[in-house]
Amino acid sequence: MRSQSPISRRGFLTATAAAPLALASPAGKHIPIGLELYSVRDEMAKDMPATVRAVAKMGYEVVEFFASYYTWTPDQAKDVRKLLDDLGIKCNSTHNGPNALRPDGIAKAIDINKTIGAKYIVLASAGAVKGLDGWKGVAETLTQAAEKLRPLGMRTGYHNHQAEFTPVEGKRPIEVLAANTPKDVMLQLDVGTCVEVGSDPVAWINANPGRINSLHLKEWAEGTGPDKGYKSLFGEGDAPWKKLLDAAEAKGGVEFYLIEQEGSRFPSLETAEKCLAAYKKLRG
Repeated sequence: MRSQSPISRRGFLTATAAAPLALASPAGKHIPIGLELYSVRDEMAKDMPATVRAVAKMGYEVVEFFASYYTWTPDQAKDVRKLLDDLGIKCNSTHNGPNALRPDGIAKAIDINKTIGAKYIVLASAGAVKGLDGWKGVAETLTQAAEKLRPLGMRTGYHNHQAEFTPVEGKRPIEVLAANTPKDVMLQLDVGTCVEVGSDPVAWINANPGRINSLHLKEWAEGTGPDKGYKSLFGEGDAPWKKLLDAAEAKGGVEFYLIEQEGSRFPSLETAEKCLAAYKKLRG
């Protein structure tokens, strides 16, 4: 992931409010739709405030900052909060490297996340992990972070990739993480990577009620070509979106959705807009 560009105070002064479209789930409960900003990382690197404004104007209600947010100063974090408030959008979660959850790094993560209003400090990747004992070590890191965050009204979480759904020593690492962490550790489901390795995301949601508090709505399409793999837009691939969203809302405990795109045949901001339009069409 590339670093975000320094925040310009001057850029924040030009922020204009946007009124995101409210979308209701089939059951009538409103689940905010957001964007993982890694999806527009090229634009973030050029001008972060302008990119967030563009995303809000599209109708996104939530954003998730990726790991480079951890380099922000306290003043930069305050500027980000002002931008979000001016636009009428929220940041409910951030993506983090292991350093942000370690005892010597979590205080900084807490300070920035509290400033920008984020409740979830999510471990985006555990890095290289060896064997099931290694995954139990990851679970212990999450457990210790959860104990630190709980009194603050904050939570940690884990974001899966392909490895967590690929069996190791006869067991999927994601099952080890779920079994060895407290129930208030969110299991943030990256749908595309789960589907790619042949796992059933709906079954996983149903097996972990109340713990799938947010999902990355990343698409996956089998095959090769400019609209295959992770290049496919939301709704173009193999993910069973209607069944999945129904399960997330009926059993998963979802609080917000985040569209994520690794890239596509369109520029990144246009991709984000097309994915949001497809999501709205699916929801009716």
